[in-house]
Amino acid sequence: MLEKENIIKLARMKMPFGKYAGRYLIDLPEAYLLWFANKSEFPQGELGELMQLCLALKVEGLDAVVKPLKYKRDEY
Repeated sequence: MLEKENIIKLARMKMPFGKYAGRYLIDLPEAYLLWFANKSEFPQGELGELMQLCLALKVEGLDAVVKPLKYKRDEY
C-alpha cells in the first residue's frame, strides 16, 4: 500500500463527500479519519484504502512528508 502512486494520490486526490468534501485527503483531520476507523466503516475500494494509509501516516507523524506533493513545481 505504501507505494509512490498512493502517496501522490493522497496529496492530490480530494475527498468526494461529507463534511470535508473538496479537501485533499492528506489534509483531512486525524480525528475525522479516526472516526471512520472506530466505526470500522472506511469507504470501500481505493478511497477507503487511501484514507487508512493517510491515518497511518498521520499517527506516525509522517503526513508532513506528503503535503509538499500537493502541487507540481511548474504550477505558480
